Amino acid sequence: MANICLVEDEQKVAAFICKGLEENNYKVKTAKDGASAKAMMQTAEFDLLILDVMLPDISGIELCRQIRQTDTKTPIMMLTALDQVQNKVSGLKAGADDYLVKPFHFIELLARIEALLRRKIVNDTEEHILEFEDLKLDTWSNIAERGGKQVALTSKEFSLLELFLRHPNKVLSREYIAEQVWKIDFDTGTNFIDVYVNYLRNKIEKGHKNKLIHTVIGMGYVLKG
Repeated sequence: MANICLVEDEQKVAAFICKGLEENNYKVKTAKDGASAKAMMQTAEFDLLILDVMLPDISGIELCRQIRQTDTKTPIMMLTALDQVQNKVSGLKAGADDYLVKPFHFIELLARIEALLRRKIVNDTEEHILEFEDLKLDTWSNIAERGGKQVALTSKEFSLLELFLRHPNKVLSREYIAEQVWKIDFDTGTNFIDVYVNYLRNKIEKGHKNKLIHTVIGMGYVLKG
């Protein structure tokens, strides 16, 4: 039985979701604001987090960003009444795994939750120590190292590096990276993939002569020696 944390300040919406999930054999704990949610997460472990964007003390997007500073693995779903692409992109960039616009059919919420939990099971059983030359990533402890020295990474930088390490010597297109790391279609009018790859490069290649992430003009990026 999966444990779910629901952060929703609208009582009727929270009751509706909670009742439906419990009828489908999920355990649910609810919080009305970001502060109580963070306190709850310090004393209990959850398999999935559902965050409303509009909370009384903090936006769900900012709450998601704060959670991802210490927890890069627990699936997060955002709920919002704002059906705008920018809000969706902001939530996904903050570290959310999925995004659902209110009002929604409960059956869709349930299907998305099941998909996220299946993905979590697969991720948990995958090889958790990834290595390439002197680069090492532990996906259980969320520790990245280069040449035996730890490298501090953000949630998205960590996910990006993990993607490269799971596909060494393979050219990864910007479209594929956007889909796998950000769960969105790549907009050719933006350069955020290039920006994040450069962030990652600067962190793992600083002080090292051997460059590992290479640009393949017109195609994407590749991790190679």
